[in-house]
Amino acid sequence: MIVPFILHRVFTIIKEEILMLPSRILVFLFLLILLLFPVIIPDLYLLRILIFCAIYALLTASWDLLSGFTGQINFGHALFFGLGAYASALLNLYLKVPPVISIPAGALVAVLAGLIIGIPCLRLKGVYLALTTIAFPIILTGIIFIFPDITGGEIGLSGLDKLTGSRISDYYLITAVAAIGCFIMLKITTSNTGIIFHAIREDELGLRIAGINTIKYKLLAFCLSGLFAGLAGGLYAHFMRTIGPSLLGLSTSFSLLIYAIFGGICTIYGSVAAVYILFPLLEVFHVFPEFRMLMFAIVILLVILFMPKGLIRWILFKIERYCPRCNTRSIALLKTCRVCKRYFQSKRRSD
Repeated sequence: MIVPFILHRVFTIIKEEILMLPSRILVFLFLLILLLFPVIIPDLYLLRILIFCAIYALLTASWDLLSGFTGQINFGHALFFGLGAYASALLNLYLKVPPVISIPAGALVAVLAGLIIGIPCLRLKGVYLALTTIAFPIILTGIIFIFPDITGGEIGLSGLDKLTGSRISDYYLITAVAAIGCFIMLKITTSNTGIIFHAIREDELGLRIAGINTIKYKLLAFCLSGLFAGLAGGLYAHFMRTIGPSLLGLSTSFSLLIYAIFGGICTIYGSVAAVYILFPLLEVFHVFPEFRMLMFAIVILLVILFMPKGLIRWILFKIERYCPRCNTRSIALLKTCRVCKRYFQSKRRSD
């Protein structure tokens, strides 16, 4: 009796919750493909690409949680990523801590870094904040070079323990952690805390006048962002089994910015989708090595030019619309809201 009840419940959820909106159908199909991909195409190279997509999706979403929602533009987000990777690697190599403990510990180190960095950055805004955050990965790189016997210096660290015993197991573990992390961040942004994050970006002064402690919430944003970025760094370190100071490079931080802008800043899901589009696309462009970066740049510029709010937001605007009365989404082809039955106007505005 339990199995038929569970199947009926699953069917009901799919019918009444997922199939009601095109975006949910796309997300469901996307997750289904990720789940079945190793079974259908057990190619190790393709699995490696998808593992990197999961890691960078988690990392990019963590950047969007901080910079997209609170407006605290961070050009040194690679600091959290590198700290999580190095802390996890050092614990594993020197103290023989297993990855199941070293990775969360590395994430906690990144949280502490977020707290330490967030305090001096509280009074900075705009360009000044962005330029200040660039300095922190450079400082950490200098520290790495000062203690080469411990950190490996320019060569880095290698010989870390494996996450699991096979590439397929690594794929499922990393993809599951990234999916759960991104889902948690998405729920945070739709909660009261997320509303305050967004309000800080739009009008911090007005929020202070209303009696909200913006300092506390900005520090919280730095810590949460550091947590998920550090988690991504730990996963990266134990998957690659080797790390180096290149993780802290400006290219890492700016690539996150590109992914977020491409998918749509202040969305979380846009950052995730952008990584799964652009990262494999960059691999495809290896067919034309001379024009690889040029072709990649053209794709980015076209999206920014014609879809300034991001590709994913543009797609959602085409397939769905919001009801101003009950604030629910409906299929764009419908003339009335699926909940309150309010008639939609012929012209629509993007959110």
